[in-house]
Amino acid sequence: MKHKFDKFLTVLIVIIVVIVIALLGYLAYDFLSKYFGKKDAETAVDDFEQQVIQEEETNTQPEENIQQQEPPTTENTTSNTSTSSKKTYTYKGYNMIGTIQIPKTKIKCPVVDTVTPSSIVAAVAVLYGPGLNQVGNTVIVGHNYRDGSFFSNNKKLVVGDKIYITDTTGNKVEYTIYNTYIASDQDFSYAVRDTGGKREISLSTCTENVNQRLVIWARAD
Repeated sequence: MKHKFDKFLTVLIVIIVVIVIALLGYLAYDFLSKYFGKKDAETAVDDFEQQVIQEEETNTQPEENIQQQEPPTTENTTSNTSTSSKKTYTYKGYNMIGTIQIPKTKIKCPVVDTVTPSSIVAAVAVLYGPGLNQVGNTVIVGHNYRDGSFFSNNKKLVVGDKIYITDTTGNKVEYTIYNTYIASDQDFSYAVRDTGGKREISLSTCTENVNQRLVIWARAD
């Protein structure tokens, strides 16, 4: 009987050790994937902002200087009939149209132009509106993963906090939050509201209740 018990105890200990190792491995993988995912997003933001600023500086050079430059050879560059050409930017296969930075929640993230199940795993995305830094209300949606990424910490934002949006022209605009509230997932009135000729953004993300959304309004200063 004692031999059977010892054998059972040995098997049980082995199972527990395997479970603990598997759990630690999962936690380590989850931590590293989130860490490197955040670093990847921050690097993409820095690269984007540097590139668009350089491009705008190039496009605003005197005409004689522009004519002396070699024609662009980058495959991501598209030509048009003007004296300058606009570059397209991608992030993880999606069209990157800008960046969002929220100092209070330490978020630096690409903004893409398409809302799909896979695109909002990679970044935040424009759901509705005229576009980044344009007159009117532009809605940006992001996941609440409850781990600090994307819009997970939007619940910490309050009236007066700042949000910075950079677009493909290199224009970086400061927005100030002036309203936060919880809405039903069926309520879209915040998206179609009249801004009175102002440039505004609305951030939207899930709450702990999947049938509700945390909505934040911010206006360009």
